[in-house]
Order: sequence, then C-alpha cells, then structure tokens
Amino acid sequence: MTAWDDIVSRHGRVVWETAWRMLGNHADALDCYQRAFLDALEMARRETVRDWPALLRRLATVRALDLLRARYRHARRNEPLGDPSSVVSPEPGPEQRAEAAELLERLRAAVAELPDRQAEVFCLVALEGMTYRQVADRMKLSTDAVGMLLGRARKRLRKRLASVESEPERRD
Repeated sequence: MTAWDDIVSRHGRVVWETAWRMLGNHADALDCYQRAFLDALEMARRETVRDWPALLRRLATVRALDLLRARYRHARRNEPLGDPSSVVSPEPGPEQRAEAAELLERLRAAVAELPDRQAEVFCLVALEGMTYRQVADRMKLSTDAVGMLLGRARKRLRKRLASVESEPERRD
C-alpha cells in the first residue's frame, strides 16, 4: 500500500515547482499539481513505482504541456493573454520585466507547438534538470533517442523564436 501523505509531503514541492515554472499561473499550476498526483495514483495501482520524483516530474510536465497547449489554442481563437508586464520576474526595472515576460511567453508558446515527445524531453531536461538517463528510463527510450529528441526540440525552438524575433507580425 502506498503512503500518499508521505509521497505528497516529500515530493509535492517538486511537482508544484515544475508546474509553476512551466505555467506561471497559480490556478493552472494548482490544476496541474492535482492532476499529476491523480495520474500517479492511477499508475501506482497498475505498476510499482521505483522513482517517485522522476515520475511526478514527468507527469507534472505532461499535464503542464497539456494546459499550455490549451491556453495557446484558446488565445489564438480569442484575445491575447493578459498584460505580460504583470508576470513576476527577477529583473529590476519595468522594461527588463516586460522583455523577460515577453520572451517567456514566446518560449511557452513555442514549446506548446512542439510534438509531444520533443516537448516532454525538452521540459524534463532543460527545465527540470533531469539527466538523459532519467528521462530515458521514465519514457522507456534509449539515451540516444532522448538526445535526438532534445536536439530536434532545440532546433525547432531556435527556429520558431528566431522567426518571431525577425517577423513580429507573422502568425504560424
């Protein structure tokens, strides 16, 4: 039997930080947090979990990507997201905060457009700091496949961010 109170207390912070870092929105991060633990509960019923932090990070990443994609699909159909200068940033001045927020939103939008596996690998390695081996084990891939997916994701992100920078009016 799994001691859920212990798992949540030991690993809840990792799940929250993953969700918050990717989403930057309290309500979405909370939703992601809850869904990650519900998904973990379902997985624990089917199989033995050997690495709770890796599993929970991956589940939080997948759920956050789902929310990001939904957010940007909705934004494209309706109106732009809120004022980017309201996003909290470590930069001291308002101009730097606005620039950082704009860059972060562009990165989130670009990550939301990546194919599922590329987005997942990119977030787990680049944002969560997981090793290729950890990602490979969790996603049942080879470390070479993780490196290939990460390389493709980075290439697409560079291309997407460069096209946004050079043509601000363009919408793909």
